[in-house]
Amino acid sequence: MTSVSRQGFRLLIGSRERFVAFKDFPWFRDASVRAITTVERPSANHLYWPELDIDLAVDSLDHPEKYPLVSKAPQVKERKARVYTSPRRRGGRIPENRVRPGTPRT
Repeated sequence: MTSVSRQGFRLLIGSRERFVAFKDFPWFRDASVRAITTVERPSANHLYWPELDIDLAVDSLDHPEKYPLVSKAPQVKERKARVYTSPRRRGGRIPENRVRPGTPRT
């Protein structure tokens, strides 16, 4: 392995470097760097991560679209951060059932 980023990691196989995207192989997303770097190559077209119990064909890294059932892990949608804007700044009014700060409750 040569590097890790938020999108995936780079893996040197022979003289060629391949990018393993977390969107295509989501079970690596929460794995530790140690677990990802502990990879074996039992044959020319076979990779195995013993700490994660993951087997992959090298061809699946080059052409993940050929392996549609690569993972049954749920897809994680990236969420945008939401910024709170008060109702007054949005041009609205504060609902009657909400108490304004400093207002005594009745």
